Amino acid sequence: MPRKYYQVRQRAHCIKLSFQGYQISELIKIFKVSRNTIYNWFNNWDSESLAGLYNNPGRGRKTIFNINQQKVIKEWVKETPKNLEKVQDKIEKEWDISVSKDTIKRVLKVASMGWYRIKRWGGRGSCT
Repeated sequence: MPRKYYQVRQRAHCIKLSFQGYQISELIKIFKVSRNTIYNWFNNWDSESLAGLYNNPGRGRKTIFNINQQKVIKEWVKETPKNLEKVQDKIEKEWDISVSKDTIKRVLKVASMGWYRIKRWGGRGSCT
């Protein structure tokens, strides 16, 4: 089952248990959250009903690159798919943004692109 709405199900389950008579202290132990979190869930339920169970937009980390920069990064990776260090260097020179290779890989993953690395062939210590 997808975990996309795990938090929504958790919050709904908490509210249901509350209506069944569970105390706040019991809900804190069951869901392993703070008292404030439980009260926030209840307040959101009271004020917004079902919509209050969902996360508000804008939560989470903001993107480092805008849409145009992401397109440029994809093109750079197409030029040198086996060498993300070159793409890293271009990003730093062009936009003065220092990023890791993992960040570049995440940009590519969102774009449904792959990246490749060269694997060494031959046994250890071979001279081929």
